[in-house]
Amino acid sequence: MGGAEDRMEVADTNWVTTHTEGVLGVITLNRPERRNALTTGMLEQLRTAANTLSDDETLRAVVLEATGDTFSVGADLDQAAQTSGNDSLLRRRREAELGSALLRALRDIHQPTVCALQGIATGGAACIAAACDFRVCSDNAQMGLGEVRMGMNLMWQAMPYFVDLLGTARAKQFIMSGRLFPATTLSEWGLVDAPCPREQLADTARNWALEYASLPPVAVQMIKRSVNRYAQALAEPVMHMDHDQWLLTAQSEDFRECIQAFKEKRPSDTQGR
Repeated sequence: MGGAEDRMEVADTNWVTTHTEGVLGVITLNRPERRNALTTGMLEQLRTAANTLSDDETLRAVVLEATGDTFSVGADLDQAAQTSGNDSLLRRRREAELGSALLRALRDIHQPTVCALQGIATGGAACIAAACDFRVCSDNAQMGLGEVRMGMNLMWQAMPYFVDLLGTARAKQFIMSGRLFPATTLSEWGLVDAPCPREQLADTARNWALEYASLPPVAVQMIKRSVNRYAQALAEPVMHMDHDQWLLTAQSEDFRECIQAFKEKRPSDTQGR
């Protein structure tokens, strides 16, 4: 976010890595010193990693994981605060579309994908997890969407992922409350497929990936694509303007108050303005 120089500087930092383990591709968020807070550069790198591994026909499944004690706390608010007010509306709209492009890239990875979650996964990080086929988590994991507490709508065209996974009533709880939900609830609701002890998380994710990697790849990948297309047939037509909703909420007095209250660690005083 910000000027071209800012975007280049962020993109030059290698915060997303990839490697292979036999027939598995592994994508790793690697910014533990900032609890894997997501920057524009990280989103771009993650999208590139998804496209690269998807195109490798020798791979049969993909694991997405993160270093450190936290999967990701979501958007890096420090970077967001530095966004240039001089950027044109056209530039801000293009940057706001990056998240939805990333989720599509993750969803459309040809191979089955397994996301391994530890600690907190909130905001954009929860959306990234939801775009994968399966989610396993450590027993200390918590997921949530805190956008509402910042006076923001949920963007990245992510809402259909949560409605598909949770159903309408639970999706409303998850999105509208802004709370963090523990692993037991995530498992009960079906948002994660397998909770496990923290020390077993990497192995559990790989075992899930290897199960699908052992199956006939053409059939598995066609089934995945068909299920996704059926489930999200209306997703993009309905949600195509959520980034414009974000641009609107970002101009509100409530948004500025929520950000300031967050920094000052106090309750926000919102007025619907």
